[in-house]
Amino acid sequence: MNTEIYITKRDGKREAFSIEKIKSAISKAFLSVGGFATQETLTGILSRLSISNGTTVEEIQNQVEVALMAEQYFSVAKSFMLYRQKHLEDREVRDKLAFLIDYCNASNPATGSKYDANANVENKNIATLIGELPKSNFIRLNRKLLTDKIKTMYGKEIADKYMDLLNRHFIYKNDETSLANYCASITMYPWLLNGTLSIGGNSTRPTNLKSFCGGFINMVFMVSSMLSGACATPEFLMYLNYFIGKEYGTDYYLHADKVVDLSKKQRTLDKVITDCFEQIVYSINQPTGARNFQAVFWNIAYYDKYYFESLFGDFVFPDGEKPDWNSLDWLQRRFMKWFNAERTKTVLTFPVETMALLSKDGDVMDQSYGDFTAEMYAEGHSFFTYMSDNADSLSSCCRLRNEIQDNGFSYTLGAGGVSTGSKSVLTINLNRCIQHATNTGIPYLTFLEGVIDLVHKVQMAYNENLKDLYNKGMLPLFNAGYINMDRQYLTIGVNGLVEAAESLGIEINDNPRYTEFVQNVLGLIERYNKKYRTKGVMFNCEMIPAENVGVKHAKWDREDGYVVPRDCYNSYFYRVEDPSLTIIDKFRLHGRKYIEHLTGGSALHMNLEEHLSQPQYRQLLRVAAQEGCNYFTYNIPNTVCNDCGHIDKRYLKACPKCQSKNVDYLIRVIGYMKRVSNFSQSRQAEAAKRYYGHA
Repeated sequence: MNTEIYITKRDGKREAFSIEKIKSAISKAFLSVGGFATQETLTGILSRLSISNGTTVEEIQNQVEVALMAEQYFSVAKSFMLYRQKHLEDREVRDKLAFLIDYCNASNPATGSKYDANANVENKNIATLIGELPKSNFIRLNRKLLTDKIKTMYGKEIADKYMDLLNRHFIYKNDETSLANYCASITMYPWLLNGTLSIGGNSTRPTNLKSFCGGFINMVFMVSSMLSGACATPEFLMYLNYFIGKEYGTDYYLHADKVVDLSKKQRTLDKVITDCFEQIVYSINQPTGARNFQAVFWNIAYYDKYYFESLFGDFVFPDGEKPDWNSLDWLQRRFMKWFNAERTKTVLTFPVETMALLSKDGDVMDQSYGDFTAEMYAEGHSFFTYMSDNADSLSSCCRLRNEIQDNGFSYTLGAGGVSTGSKSVLTINLNRCIQHATNTGIPYLTFLEGVIDLVHKVQMAYNENLKDLYNKGMLPLFNAGYINMDRQYLTIGVNGLVEAAESLGIEINDNPRYTEFVQNVLGLIERYNKKYRTKGVMFNCEMIPAENVGVKHAKWDREDGYVVPRDCYNSYFYRVEDPSLTIIDKFRLHGRKYIEHLTGGSALHMNLEEHLSQPQYRQLLRVAAQEGCNYFTYNIPNTVCNDCGHIDKRYLKACPKCQSKNVDYLIRVIGYMKRVSNFSQSRQAEAAKRYYGHA
């Protein structure tokens, strides 16, 4: 029987425990104060140590310090502590220097990032490097804050178990490199009343179209600086429509070609409006210092008439005016058309757009918006569609679906139904968990249940830390009413679901065994979500996009001997490289049988080689409604010429303008569009293996 003990190093890797290393360190500490450690002395000290599988290097060194003190070798203990501190400082400087060199030599910032790569950075420079360097310190700080709270609430054993599962990659804490909470769909009503004064800014409320545009940009930048993830503004076009109407009348859309500019430019009203679009979109796509040279991860929503009335039917602006649907309908369509055309001029990643459609009896209720949605897809536009049989949820980032508890309006909170999001995401590596359970003879659902229970306790502790910050005035977005604490979710993420099923010999297609596996695993998480839910704490479950961690999980699992069939765990219910599945198959695999327990959402990215026709896209809306696939987009590579800069909505091998073959492609890494060359090296390899289907 193998009784060798393995300890956990500082980088999370495991190695065989060596007693000789400890003896050597203790002996050096004695020599540093003019003493000598005899064999008897060493035996006495070592007898006080308790080391088992998974014990960390830090824990061992802590035990040595305690043992030296207990044996009354106080000067030696002090020397040992100083030695540790000096080596810690030297190691940190050495590691930072090595990282700096590697980052500067990396092909792009995503590849160079050691921890969570900043999502929206295209070029590495001194500003992005400055943002990367403190990340390891933030991780240590966040872990200390969280484990201290876990110890207070649940005891040291649970805190130690959390760190053990984290270090052994059974679970992954998303966005540990930031102190801010995750992502949010905000209501802008507090800004409409008080400007940014209540969140530490100095601008007053918007009073006209010009101040709305400038003020909105500033407000989004401020809000995003206090979030680690996306900022969704689902009221954006409704508010813009209100201010256009205030200056040009609510029927402005009926005379959009009228010249309204008395300057030499003689702009039509349509040009005035599209200039507003341009000012806002181009400004928000610029890198910002407050986010380590990232652009703001900004999301907006469009609504069909029924969805809009359900969400905003009781909404009232501060002056008592209600939103005008007819003009907003025109503005939504105009913005979408403009943005689609603008994306042929330059790379514009944001906003991430979601079309919200209500469905009934296997089709969308608003036929006009169903036709328009299909028309925009056929014209090559890239956006998400969210379908629901009632306006019970809202996307607050490119994949996160949040149940809305209350659509009611109040002057205090504004459109309360849109103020939602996720406070924190803690992800379970399903492939490792299930393979570990199988390998050790434990029923995998039994093992998973223990992990799921623990991650809920961890999230509860995180929530208490967040409330502490809130009570000390450190979270002005909550205090000012942009976000409602009780409407934010604690999210349990999942990754490696397909790989876990494969490890059990389950075929990855629509079959009873795969359906049962998915429902059992995700249903277990939902059961615990309900168990831990309180009046002020809500949980949901999300198949995370895994831009970075999907690659990390595959790498870590392969290193530790688990079966890893591909280099990246994706956020699909099917194998991304599988050529046998049809478009209908993929809608079905992201349909109600598979997603019913994913209350935090999952997004089907339908990878296609070429665009479909408007009637084909319209029929697929019916397919999505019938299958219960509520969140999806189409991913057709757009061609970008590196020589002349031309952008084409089609997937081409050469530039149609200058015939150059030096081309790049714009696709969704997952959620948002960016150049493939700006993906990390591992993600570029994954993108190359994706199967792009045909009609």
